[in-house]
Amino acid sequence: MTAQKPGLHPRNRHRSRYDMAALCQSSPQLAAFIVQTPAGEPSVNFADPQAVKALNKALLAHYYGVAQWDIPEGFLCPPVPGRADYIHHLADLLAEDRDGAVPTQATVLDVGTGANLIYPLIGVAEYGWRFTGSEIDAQAFASAQAIINANPGLSRAIRLRRQKSPSAILDGVIHKNEQYDATLCNPPFHDSAEAARAGSERKRRNLGLTQEAGLNFGGQQRELWCEGGEVAFIKTMIAESKGFARQVKWFTSLVSRGDNLPLLYRALSEAGAVKVVKKEMAQGQKQSRFIAWTFMTDSQRRRG
Repeated sequence: MTAQKPGLHPRNRHRSRYDMAALCQSSPQLAAFIVQTPAGEPSVNFADPQAVKALNKALLAHYYGVAQWDIPEGFLCPPVPGRADYIHHLADLLAEDRDGAVPTQATVLDVGTGANLIYPLIGVAEYGWRFTGSEIDAQAFASAQAIINANPGLSRAIRLRRQKSPSAILDGVIHKNEQYDATLCNPPFHDSAEAARAGSERKRRNLGLTQEAGLNFGGQQRELWCEGGEVAFIKTMIAESKGFARQVKWFTSLVSRGDNLPLLYRALSEAGAVKVVKKEMAQGQKQSRFIAWTFMTDSQRRRG
């Protein structure tokens, strides 16, 4: 019997233990990073950034048909199973407006797509959706574009748009007369550089690393923190979302801390959101969630 990871979405391809032999076949580079666990099972050293990146390359190649994927050193190397969960739960949300049928032609805006382009890659492979990825960082933008260019077919499904204003999120990215089924976002959750460093220190200690070892897959400043943390970021997005109330069916964002929800619910109420939904997610012991809000009635979303 294959052990399953608790809490992952039923359609998540990563519910079972990794088949390292199959992953190595899809991405031979991974073989150099395989180690044995104390129980004698093949794994990788999750404290080694190169091993984590090699595992991600293999997962994307094996499950999502992404033959070429890379990120610059020091940029966020995302956990693929958790990112896939967001996509699948978002699919369920969109299906609720279509009598349970997941749309195959959905248009989605990925706010801050990052150097790794992870959400569009999964969403295109799983559901055939079309993505616009916004990004403010020049190096991250170039990395995401390089992934698109290196994989035939992706340019038909994913386009990138540069966010030029550091104070804007949706403004300047969603163009006049454009329509989106949904937005998604993994906002920076720390409220200062100090808090981000403390988070990296905790992760370092949990992985058994020395302070000198560094955590060069932990992420860049814009990926990790912003003034006011995720509450300030999402509240800005909520305020801006009112201006696109008839262009986007569902605005969504991850919320890393559950105790931030009351502040966000209050902001959504003040903004006049017609409907607010919370989707709970879990991967092992880690609890996560995203909130979704809309300014359209159920009938308006179904007609669109």
